[in-house]
Amino acid sequence: MTPVPAAAVCLDVGSTWTKAVLVHPDGGLGGFAEHPTTTADVLAGMDATVRAVTAVGGSAGEPTLLACSSAGGGLRLAVVGSERLPATEAGHRVAVSAGAHVVHVHAGPLEPADVRALRNARPGVVLLLGGSDGDDPAPLLHNAARLARARIRPPILLAGNADGREEALAILLATGRTVVSCENVLPRLGEVEPGPARAALVALYQRHAIGGRGPAVAPRFRRLVRVVTPDAVGRGTAELARIRDGRVLLVDVGCATTDVHSAGGTGDPVRTVEGDLGVRAAAGGVLLEGQAEGVVDPVEADLLAPTVARMASEVGYVPSNAGSAAEDRRIAALAAVIAVRRHLRAVEPGGGIGLVVLTGGVFRQRGRANGLASVIATLRADPVLASVLADVEVVVDADFTVAPAGLLATHGRTDAAESLLRDHLLG
Repeated sequence: MTPVPAAAVCLDVGSTWTKAVLVHPDGGLGGFAEHPTTTADVLAGMDATVRAVTAVGGSAGEPTLLACSSAGGGLRLAVVGSERLPATEAGHRVAVSAGAHVVHVHAGPLEPADVRALRNARPGVVLLLGGSDGDDPAPLLHNAARLARARIRPPILLAGNADGREEALAILLATGRTVVSCENVLPRLGEVEPGPARAALVALYQRHAIGGRGPAVAPRFRRLVRVVTPDAVGRGTAELARIRDGRVLLVDVGCATTDVHSAGGTGDPVRTVEGDLGVRAAAGGVLLEGQAEGVVDPVEADLLAPTVARMASEVGYVPSNAGSAAEDRRIAALAAVIAVRRHLRAVEPGGGIGLVVLTGGVFRQRGRANGLASVIATLRADPVLASVLADVEVVVDADFTVAPAGLLATHGRTDAAESLLRDHLLG
């Protein structure tokens, strides 16, 4: 007799909230629980969430734990280059859609005070530039030597001029720095070629996003969490595309990042991660980029600014009334619009979409159908996306099913994943 598989607790450790659902072997949804992600000990928040959802779900026997994480949040990028304007532009172009956002830019020779300022910015990666190909490599080599001697722990993404790159790499490696080298981002005067550096940054983001670092936490965390949340959500998107037999575009609005996944149709699944768009730590980026994209006017920016400042500064901020909840959804809707625009510009055209899914903790708001309908309306009414989304079905993952379905499918429970998506998302 084939043993019946145990129920599963599907856990998603986010940068601000840890969320879990209990899924029965047949794909039935047994319960939901969430807990603030405990920054001092991420395991404490995980344990509390698992206990809560198990108690609510009433599972017979011990459920299996399936976990993913994006607790690391967006990747903080510092840029060191020769001239400020090109360095700033290069940093932005490399970071966009790669899970990162620029937190510091230095131009010119690094001096001790400049190194201290760089360190105080707490970057997760340092992008080291240094002139066009054919330029004098001395400025690049000077800055490489400064970084090699400095107490700089983050990986260094070396994308300076071709004539000095090999020597700069040797200087940095000689002092044990972690270095990823790629082609020059600024190969010629006035030109920016972000592709190779962006690809390298995507790989660095994957390692950063899972979070759970520290000697007291890392060993158990690594045993429990082996999947990065974007991978779980991407697998859930692929399952949706398989079920619908068509192309699915999914937008996952998180506290620190907004991810867009596309699966089905022609070609392999693709993903972009916006490290400057979110509804908590990265809320400020939504207003900034919303104005740059022309989807937020100055009046609305002024009205939303106090709420956005609170979102960014208060970890675990929860709206306390209908008005603040509406502002929360507005920021989420704007993040979704900007992220989809970037995704379609960066990786693929917009035609052929059969289904759009909005997911993320901010959308788990049952009983607020009108509020969620306004989010959908914002996406549909956007002048850039209107023609792409005309007649396309848009659904909201109010039951938090996509990441859990991805976890189930990743661990071989594809039948349960399909039932979960059909019953609690597709209807």
